[in-house]
Amino acid sequence: MDRVLIIGAGAAGSVVAQKCAMDRDTFKHITLASRRLESCEKVAKLCKTPIEIAQVDADNVAEVVALIEKVKPDLLINMALPYQDLPIMDACLETGCNYMDTANYEPRDVAKFEYHWQWAYHDRFKEKGITAILGCGFDPGVTNVYCAYAQEHLFDEIEYIDIVDCNAGDH
Repeated sequence: MDRVLIIGAGAAGSVVAQKCAMDRDTFKHITLASRRLESCEKVAKLCKTPIEIAQVDADNVAEVVALIEKVKPDLLINMALPYQDLPIMDACLETGCNYMDTANYEPRDVAKFEYHWQWAYHDRFKEKGITAILGCGFDPGVTNVYCAYAQEHLFDEIEYIDIVDCNAGDH
């Protein structure tokens, strides 16, 4: 996989960009895009190797399509807000670009995610011969597994668990 386009330059997008930049054998060309170019500039400075940056409105399918056509990524990693999943998936369908996200779709004004909105894209992605990997974020899935393991195997009683996010390093 030579070319990756990451949309979203917030905290999680920053970590993804930095981690991809650490593995240039896999990610030879990285483009980070966000609605605010200055956010991308800040993240680019944190990366240990150079990355390209771009500005895009992830709600605007035509803008995302144009960026995909310009960058020609093998994979688009969606690190934007959950309500932007569907327009980005539409752009991937239009351009034939593989898709991955870390958070499942939620409507903009309703805190309620359900899988059916994105699962409805399955047949269209399959017909197009492209892949969509959905909801592959680290939290809450893996952290919940670790907590359950600790409760079952390591401790007699747990009053509370603090989870600290600090994974932008080289570990």
